[in-house]
Amino acid sequence: MYDHVVVPVAPDHIGEYSTSLDVARRLLSEAGRLSVLSVLEELPSYVGSYFPSDQIKRNLSELKDAIETELGSKGIEVHVRSGHPTNTILEWAENNNTDCIVVSSNRPGLPDLLLGSTAARVVRHAQCAVVVLR
Repeated sequence: MYDHVVVPVAPDHIGEYSTSLDVARRLLSEAGRLSVLSVLEELPSYVGSYFPSDQIKRNLSELKDAIETELGSKGIEVHVRSGHPTNTILEWAENNNTDCIVVSSNRPGLPDLLLGSTAARVVRHAQCAVVVLR
């Protein structure tokens, strides 16, 4: 059993992580913490200059509200960050004493073979246990 389990959620897949949450709950110790983490990729500076200065803050807030609304249950901490998905997940997990990451993976396609998926990079570099779901 784990004391702190995190479930990374892609912003464009908010409604598709109920299986990940079920698995995370089963892995959680009785007094454990369950967190959902979503990462918005940062815009390149040349693109960001066309948006209001507080646009990223507003996007983060809206995403957090959408996830909390979708969850509709208490006992799950929701965290939303901006940055590179893999790096942000790994840094957040390490900085927040995460015991286990429950990450969903898609079937690899040609881009994944060339670049590697977020799940694959998390598995390779995480400092804690990682459970991969398909």
